[in-house]
Amino acid sequence: MPSRRAPLEAPWLPATGVNVDALDIEALRQQIDEVDEQLVALLNRRASLAAQVGRVKASGGNGAEEVYRPDREARVFDHVLSATAGPLPGSALRAIYGEILSACRGVQRQLRVGYLGPVGTFTHEAALRRFGSSATLVPCRTIEDIFLETERGSVDYGVVGVENSTAGAVTPTLDVFLDSGLQICAEIELPIAHNLLSRGELSQVRRVYAHPQALAQCRRWLSGNLPGAEQVEVASNALGAQMADSPDTAAIGPEVAGRLYGLAVIAPHIEDASSNVTRFLVIGPTRSPQTGRDKTSVVFAVRNRPGALRDALEAFARRGIDLTRIESRPSKRRLWEYVFFVDFTGHPDDERVAEALDELDRGALFVKVLGAWPLGS
Repeated sequence: MPSRRAPLEAPWLPATGVNVDALDIEALRQQIDEVDEQLVALLNRRASLAAQVGRVKASGGNGAEEVYRPDREARVFDHVLSATAGPLPGSALRAIYGEILSACRGVQRQLRVGYLGPVGTFTHEAALRRFGSSATLVPCRTIEDIFLETERGSVDYGVVGVENSTAGAVTPTLDVFLDSGLQICAEIELPIAHNLLSRGELSQVRRVYAHPQALAQCRRWLSGNLPGAEQVEVASNALGAQMADSPDTAAIGPEVAGRLYGLAVIAPHIEDASSNVTRFLVIGPTRSPQTGRDKTSVVFAVRNRPGALRDALEAFARRGIDLTRIESRPSKRRLWEYVFFVDFTGHPDDERVAEALDELDRGALFVKVLGAWPLGS
C-alpha cells in the first residue's frame, strides 16, 4: 500500500531559508494570495469528490445513503482536529469545516431544515451552526410543526430544543416524541446569552415578550429589575421581538434578533446563570450509524409496582452503561401514569446496549428508542 503523505512541517511559517525580517508586507500578501488560490483549487476538488459520492449514493451503489451523515461528519472533524498543529484553534477549524461540509452537501443535494421561527431565534442559530449557509432553513410556527413538516418530508430534517442547563427540559419536544416516528440523529449545544431588547428605555418597559424557556432562564433578573412588568409567553423569542413595537414593550433574545427587528439592547446578558447552554436535537427519518462514541435516547413506562423504576435502570447499571440524563413526564394516557426519558452513552448496535434494551423491554410496559447519534456531533 502507498504510504500516507506526511504533513508539511510548520506549514504556517515561510519556506525554509527565507529571512522573515527581509519579507515586506506586500511579499507576505502575495504569498497569502498564492495560498488562497491553492485553497480554492483544493476546495473545488473536494466538492467534485463529494459530487461523485452523491452520484454513487443516488445509484444505490453504496446503500443509497442520506446526504447528511452525522457519523461520517464526526469522523471528518476528528480527523481534521487531529491533523492540525498550527495557530488555528480547534473552534475555528470546526467553524470553517462546518461551512465546507455544508457546501459539499449542497453539491449533492440542497437540504431543507425546519426550525422554530421566525428568523433570529436560538433554534435558527443552532440550525445554521449545524447545517451551514448552503442549507435552506425553513421557519416553523411551533415545535409540533417542526415534527410534522419533517414527517411529511416537506423538510429533510428538523432542529428542536430539548434541554436548557438552567430551566431544564423543553417539555413540548418530549411530549411530541411519544407519538412521532422520527429519530434523533445529532445534537447541538449552543451557549445562550439573553438580552433585553426594546425601542425605549428600561424605565419605560411595562411588558416583556419571550418564550417560556427564556422567561424561566431570566426569572431572577426580571424580578429584581422589572418587578411590575407583565411577562407574556410567546411561541419564540424572535416572535416576541416582532411584537415589541412600542417603547413600553420589550423582548428577550439574542442580539441578532434586535438587529433584525429594529430593537436596541437595553440590558445585556440578563440570564440568571452565566453558563447557560441549550441542547438542541436534529430529528430525521433515521438514527445515525454506530461510531464507537455514541449516545442513545429512549422513552419507557414501567408497571405500577414498588421498585419498578429501580429494576428498569438496573438493566443499564449491571452493564456499566452511563446514564447521562433522566426525565419524567405524564404519559397523558392514564391519570398519574408517567413515562421516563433516558439518555445514555452507547449505541443500540452495541452488544451490551442491545442486551440492556432487551431486558428493559421484558419488564416495562413499553420501550421506544428515540434515536442515536455521535458524541460531540
